[in-house]
Amino acid sequence: MKRFPAEWEKQDCVQLTWPHRETDFSDVYDRAVACFVAIAKEISKREKLVIACKSKQNVLGELGSVMNENISFVEVDTNDVWARDHGAITVFEDGIPVLYDFTFNGWGQKFPSEKDNAITAQLYNSGIFASAKYQDMSQFVLEGGSIETDGQGVLLTTESCLLSKYRNPQMTKTDIEQFLKCTFNVQKILWLSHGELAGDDTDGHIDTLARLVSKDTIAYVCCNDADDLHYIDLQAMKAELESFTTLEGKPYNLVPLPMASPVFDEDGNRIPATYANFLIMNEAVLLPVYNCETDEQAVQTLQTVFPDKEIVPIDCSVLILQHGSLHCVTMQYPQGVL
Repeated sequence: MKRFPAEWEKQDCVQLTWPHRETDFSDVYDRAVACFVAIAKEISKREKLVIACKSKQNVLGELGSVMNENISFVEVDTNDVWARDHGAITVFEDGIPVLYDFTFNGWGQKFPSEKDNAITAQLYNSGIFASAKYQDMSQFVLEGGSIETDGQGVLLTTESCLLSKYRNPQMTKTDIEQFLKCTFNVQKILWLSHGELAGDDTDGHIDTLARLVSKDTIAYVCCNDADDLHYIDLQAMKAELESFTTLEGKPYNLVPLPMASPVFDEDGNRIPATYANFLIMNEAVLLPVYNCETDEQAVQTLQTVFPDKEIVPIDCSVLILQHGSLHCVTMQYPQGVL
């Protein structure tokens, strides 16, 4: 029996893939490292942290006093930092955690990915996930940021990403749905046909738009400003979410997250600041913030969603310069992998 666990279930550790000077953050390297150090600090004070990195020695110097006994390293060559999308997706098979290693092709062949695509196998072969098994799933292109689950048989995703012709072009929507149902043993797939943020490179990853936060609740990015370029599409997404039902056939409780105040890069292009890109941990939720007037509202809203967890805001304004955020650079591993 297979079961795809929800993010809020008990975790053993979280993975970061550390930046180096040949990543896309080379122009803002010091800022990127400072952000990663902040994330590493908040994770490692609460859980085990696995850092995949090009040079352990360099990362030790960058971590400085943040380094503690919860942090482990595996040296690998990398293209970039997006652990959510090149990291393993863990599925339980008869109660045993299995690391599914799907193909990562740079979000539909947009960016180099051959080094990142090899990271999961190298992590497993290092022995760091000693209690897990490994499954080669390279016949299918899939990123962790493109799917959400409640751990009980529901999968939430977007058509724009999973049906992209540059991921699994030989498969129809029906084919992909059957593959997902079989692979993850889910009974219901909720497909969003609307929702994508300006500056997004992923073709609309679900973790930038809407998140399952319990078996009956979805937190989603809500745009109420009719003058915002996202308004029409995100209102249509909201209507779709309102039409979705749980396995029991009941409507979801929908929690609107604020639309982040517009953020632009140095060329004046809008970049995808989103509060949906949070990481759920055992005792805390790490929330990306962007030095915006909407940050505090996002913190307060998420606290109502997770009343028993600490909401920890982390400035991720540098991450969105490369069109990702906090959830995108992390991958959690459920209890039983170490």
